[in-house]
Amino acid sequence: MDDIGRPPLDDYQLADQVHHRLRRAHQRASAIFLDTIGDAQLTPTQWAALATLHGEGALSQNQLGRMTYMDPATTQGVILRLVDRGLVERSPDPMDRRRTSVQLTRVGRAMVEELTHKATIAHERTLEPLSPDERAHFLDLLHRLM
Repeated sequence: MDDIGRPPLDDYQLADQVHHRLRRAHQRASAIFLDTIGDAQLTPTQWAALATLHGEGALSQNQLGRMTYMDPATTQGVILRLVDRGLVERSPDPMDRRRTSVQLTRVGRAMVEELTHKATIAHERTLEPLSPDERAHFLDLLHRLM
């Protein structure tokens, strides 16, 4: 320990750091998700937007961003890409014309309904190395960190 109580720098092991382990776990989970979803060519972030809109109905861009934990720039980019693919549509919010409302198109709704089973499989594949008790505990711990 140094004068301030910090461990010496030569004891620092990146592989032992939580941010590094979470990043690696995220990379693995994203790769499994992309592999399982297949030809849909959706990122996990785009899927989060589609699944949220499917469950909640039309939302303002701001609401969608908050519910999916995306910053405003990311939310707008995701929405624009989904609009370009014909999966969501934007329109003035009927309650407040200053806001933009986002909702699934018929094609977007059908895609979510078709891919929900695959998303569930991706979830299971990601947690496969863990026992059922470990899965529940791991998800609880992640929830506490959020």
